[in-house]
Amino acid sequence: MRKSGFLLLLLVGMAASAIAQSAKPRTIVTTDGEVDDVDTFIRMLLYSNEFDIVGLVYSSSQWHYKGDGKGTKFTSEMPNTAKRYGERTELRWPGTSWMEEYIDKYGKVYPNLIKHAKGYPTPEHLRSLVRVGNIDFEGEMSRDTEGSDFIKKILLDNNASPVYLQIWGGTNTVARALKSIEDQYKNTADWAKIAKKISEKAIIYAVLDQDATYQKYIAPNWPQIKVLYNSDQFWSFAYLWPRVVPAELKPYLGGKWFAENIRFGHGPLLEAYYLWGDGRKLPGDPEHTHGDLEEAKKYGLSQYDFISEGDSPAFFYLIDVGLRSKEDVAYGGWGGRMVKSPTNPYRWEDGKTVTDYNPYTQKADAAYPQTRWIPVLQNDFAARADWCVKPYNEANHPPVVKLNHAPNLRVKPGQNVTLSGSATDPDGDALSYRWWQYEEVGSYSGKVAIQNGDQAKAAFTVPKDAKSGNTIHLILEVTDAKAPRLTRYQRVIATVTD
Repeated sequence: MRKSGFLLLLLVGMAASAIAQSAKPRTIVTTDGEVDDVDTFIRMLLYSNEFDIVGLVYSSSQWHYKGDGKGTKFTSEMPNTAKRYGERTELRWPGTSWMEEYIDKYGKVYPNLIKHAKGYPTPEHLRSLVRVGNIDFEGEMSRDTEGSDFIKKILLDNNASPVYLQIWGGTNTVARALKSIEDQYKNTADWAKIAKKISEKAIIYAVLDQDATYQKYIAPNWPQIKVLYNSDQFWSFAYLWPRVVPAELKPYLGGKWFAENIRFGHGPLLEAYYLWGDGRKLPGDPEHTHGDLEEAKKYGLSQYDFISEGDSPAFFYLIDVGLRSKEDVAYGGWGGRMVKSPTNPYRWEDGKTVTDYNPYTQKADAAYPQTRWIPVLQNDFAARADWCVKPYNEANHPPVVKLNHAPNLRVKPGQNVTLSGSATDPDGDALSYRWWQYEEVGSYSGKVAIQNGDQAKAAFTVPKDAKSGNTIHLILEVTDAKAPRLTRYQRVIATVTD
């Protein structure tokens, strides 16, 4: 081949590769290193082929900070933490090497993971993304750090695709990156363009406010940055899960399930996953007593019961399983369901008014938009755990689901509408189909009757009382027959017209 032809093919290939890579959502994780962050991090590594991780940054929070090494005393700005801890020089700091340690463990299962799916980042690449951000104190954002500079560089780069900023601790390192951008450009001719660029690019997924920097700096100075704020739904995957999860679903978070599916026989990464009564101790955190079996019994918990992955909804949201929730978080999906704030058009929130009907309690439930996915999420986790150690033909892989028509339909009252999907399974497993209406999401307030809802081809009649502009959300759910059973989806949104 002539050199010019080879170069052309090479450039085309590189461009195609770049386009394929950019199709995955870009994300930066900021973390304070609590035990639930560690477990979230371990699970996230098993899904790291599903999104483009572009930064892994140590940060602080109201629960964890390093101190400045000078004996400076600090009192939290958050009332509950101030009351609990008072004046401190440091607080429960787990250090700045734990992400690298888990990436090393990931490296040991990486050769097997890539047999099961494309796109897993190399351990070397992940290590290259780790930076230390603003960690001295809760909410510290007075100076640039290598972590804040790294975030700043990504936000300013020429890639216009969104950057999802996962906030597993405080927002302070992200706030410092934004403050540094403001300081550099505020009084220049480029400021309006830069501010617009960053506001269109950055999307914050925050699990609670774990310092005051969002309220004090980001919200007033960057009011058009999109924020997804999870204050209630994450509890079904966090410390309070025994109070939140219905009894019928608790086995998926119990010690027997975790011992069989995750903790044992699945390689070094999952051997490091923390569970109640496992006899292990998180370095640097005297309050991590979960490994003590007697401590577990005090709370009515058993050995190897789930502790917490309170931050996992932040990356669940980025996994494309066909539910289309990244188009609009109000659609609901694996990362929960939020609605637009009545006072801020750039902020989506959950809370006590964002509920799904819980069929186990037969009540509207503020956690159920997340809780409802526990069985499929846990089965998926178990399958990924198998990917760490099993050959391809002994593990399970999710079905691929498609619609045979457009995902958005225009319909009229009284019209009979055909729904048609199809699916294939990479393992050749038998598949079961289920069409269901996500009632809480559609703006039509009634129920629709779905005919042949257990078939690939189904139908429904648009209710005659449906008004123009009403939407009806219909989910095609396909599950394979191999254990652990895996599920994928497609969503049809039917909009009523006159």
